[in-house]
Amino acid sequence: MKVGIISDTHLASGGIRRVATRLIQKVSEDLDGLYRLLLPHFQGVEVILHCGDLVDLLVLDALGKFGKVYAIAGNMDPAAVQAQLPKKRILELDRFRIGMMHGWGSPEGLSIRIRKEFTGEKLDCIVFGHSHQPYDKMEEGILMFNPGSPTDRRFALKRTIGILHLEEKIWGEHIELE
Repeated sequence: MKVGIISDTHLASGGIRRVATRLIQKVSEDLDGLYRLLLPHFQGVEVILHCGDLVDLLVLDALGKFGKVYAIAGNMDPAAVQAQLPKKRILELDRFRIGMMHGWGSPEGLSIRIRKEFTGEKLDCIVFGHSHQPYDKMEEGILMFNPGSPTDRRFALKRTIGILHLEEKIWGEHIELE
């Protein structure tokens, strides 16, 4: 099974929030642009996990064209989004248990802080966001995976998304976007 992983899209569909997103956060895509950007990479995925900072729930509709979507709220999501989405969740996909959480604070030590939030849970993988930087490491027997951001280059050299491959083992792949 292939699972699309995305985070930190920071897309607003309209109004002043859209203008602020483009000017302040330097996000160049809109919802249609995001769909076109993801199309060659998310075809054939069965599930998409969005790790927070959607900014607008309409992002979930765009992602839903590819498959079933699960999302969590991030620190930059407005109250309306945070009211609709949990801050943390655990999913069972195939035989794998996957935790989801956005993150907070400095990128330094981010994976450790997030892993502590799932203490006591038997997980195969935790997907997270916040730093906009791709991350893919085994830590204490758990795959810690951050897809980076598909829309924002302020904190990373490249725009990226991820794919989790649920096979004999779970493993992650980062995809650089043009």
